[in-house]
Parts: sequence; C-alpha cells; structure tokens
Amino acid sequence: MTSVSMARTRGQALPSLSLPDPLLVGVVVALLGLGVIMVGSASLHLGARFGNPFHFVDRHLLALSLGLMAAVLMWNIPMSWWERASTVFYFVALGLLLVLLIPGLGKTVNGATRWIALGSFNVQTSEFMKLALVLYMAGYLVRRQVEVAHSLWGFVKPMILVTLACLLIMWQPDFGTTTVLLATALGMLFLGGAPIWQFMALLGLAGGAMTALIFISPYRMARVTSFLDPWADPLNSGYQLAQALIAFGRGEWFGVGLGNGIQKQFYLPEAHTDFLMAVVGEEFGLVGTMLVIALFGLLVWRAFTIGAAAQGRDARFAAYSAYGIGLWLGLQAFINLGVNVGLLPTKGLTLPFMSYGSNSLIVGCAAVGLLLRIQRENRAADSGGGGKWQRA
Repeated sequence: MTSVSMARTRGQALPSLSLPDPLLVGVVVALLGLGVIMVGSASLHLGARFGNPFHFVDRHLLALSLGLMAAVLMWNIPMSWWERASTVFYFVALGLLLVLLIPGLGKTVNGATRWIALGSFNVQTSEFMKLALVLYMAGYLVRRQVEVAHSLWGFVKPMILVTLACLLIMWQPDFGTTTVLLATALGMLFLGGAPIWQFMALLGLAGGAMTALIFISPYRMARVTSFLDPWADPLNSGYQLAQALIAFGRGEWFGVGLGNGIQKQFYLPEAHTDFLMAVVGEEFGLVGTMLVIALFGLLVWRAFTIGAAAQGRDARFAAYSAYGIGLWLGLQAFINLGVNVGLLPTKGLTLPFMSYGSNSLIVGCAAVGLLLRIQRENRAADSGGGGKWQRA
C-alpha cells in the first residue's frame, strides 16, 4: 500500500484539516489589526511621556505575540485533554484570585487590586477566570446534564463555585467582569437544558444582588446617576461619558479621519483601553462603528455555528465550550460598546481583541485558538478521521 493510500486510510484529506477556519480567522485578524491601529492612534500622545510615542503600541504588539502563541498552543491541544483538566483549571484560576488577598502580592491601580506583578508584566487573574469558567461549566454540563435538566440542586451546585469566584472579583473590585462571568454561566446552564423557571429565578436573584451592590456603593451609584444624565454633571461624574458621546457626535457618518480625533488627546480618559470605541466612532464615524459591531456579530455567530457542529457529532464538551466562548466574548463586547454609547453604566471592561490590555488580549486569543481546535476536530470527524485527530 502506498504512503498516500495509507494516509487516506488513517484520515481522509489530512492536509485540508490542518487549515484553520478561514472566516473565524479573518474576523479575528480584522479585529486585531484594527485594534493595533486604534491603540496607536489613541496612545501616541501618551507614549511621549515615556520618551517613546510607540510605548503602548510596542507593549500591545508584545501581548499580541504572546496571544498568538497561546492560540497556536490551544489549537494543538485536544479537547479531550481540556475536558479532563477543566475542573483543575478552574480551581487554579480560583487560587490565583485568592493570591490577591495576600498582602503585598496584589498590585493596586486606581483603587482596584486586580493584578499580580511579575517583573514588568502584570497578571490580571480575573481574565484567566473567564476561560476557566467556560471550560468548567462545559465539563459540568457533560457530567451532570440530566441533573441540571431535572433537579434544582443540579442547577445550583455549579453556581456556588461561580458565586465564590464572583465574590473574589467583587472584592478587587471589578463589577464588569463579575457581570460577564455570571451572565456567561447562566447562559451556558440555559443552553445545557436548565428549566426556564430556574433560569429566570436565578437571573432575578443575580439581578437583585447586583442592584443592591449598586445602591450600597457610592461610587457605583454615581456611575448609574451619571449614566442616566451625564450632562447633569459633565465636568465631574458624567465627564467620561459626556466626552465619549461628543466623540461619536464629531464622527458623524464617516469620521474625521484616522489620527485626526481631538477627544483622545485632550478630553477623553482611558481612550486606548475602555473607551477605544469612542475613538473609532470619532475617527471612522458611524460606518466604522457599524463595521466593528458586524465583526463581533460574525465572531459570535461563528462560535455558535462551530458549537452546533460539535453538538451534531455528539462532542458535547466541545459544543458547550464553543457556546460559552461565544457568550463571553459577545457579552463583553456588548457591554463595552454599550458603555461607550451611553446604553449602560460605566464599567472597566476592555473591548475584546482591540483595547490595550495584555491579559485580555492573550486570553481572548487563547479562546479563539480553542474555537479553532473544536472546528479542526469537527472537520476531522466529518472526514472520517475523528478518532486519530482527537488523540493527536
């Protein structure tokens, strides 16, 4: 038997299976490329303070390089391995959140203790919890799907661990990440077959708890007040949102042109991180804003399509992981965009793949690598070589 026929016997069309999903890769590359451009546009004047106008761009590109390496690593690790390691990975991420409670180990910036300093690199532990949560919930739904669908206890059990992680993140404090984690976990439980009444009851409980946190915290209450009417105090509590809305207004249909934005230079705080979308709106207008929204819509759609294909071949862990990644990235993008245009109160959440933020960029790329791995195994199964590839 020739080598070609032997290759076909072991797994048909192996070379084609090694090509990543072109649509998903194209969407993510577009977001990453636009992110590099916009971080540069929004931060050149800030970098000059460090003696290098490209200070933030260089660091962003370094994080992007690490993120691409993480994506390649995830693409080469079988989903069967992640299924076995999902619970351990979650407790490791939980342990990293606990490390921040140790005096002297957590780094505090602007009143928030969210980072562990490792030389010149800061590890934001809550970012890694997002991916760990998706994998843990996917593994739980595979092991306990019948219990989730028919027992209240099966629905509540995973939420105990999720709530513990959320409490640790709220201690930092980080209300935005807590919202994303809770919403992602609830969404995955719903997709896993949880009864609608349980889902709605827990959703109401979580919403009530978050509302209470807003009322008992003066700075969160100030954010809500400024969100409802930023022009009531445009020079204080409503300043950031007011400046973001001015940026979108200046952009009109097609924007003022790349690099020509004024708000980022003199008025808009955190323009290269949380409010990068306002810079996009000013410099590329409504057309550029809608393009970014369309790219995120395609990303979420592709994640759910890959998940549905995995579910079709009865690879439930892979399916739930894809659904969870789609929920997480879609929710975070929605919240960031909502904050920028005044639909939601201000939260410290980056725009996935675009905002300056090393940890968010690295973990986001790793999540895409996991999606590509799931699609790789989907194609292998369709070609009749699934068994070999899943043990690869």
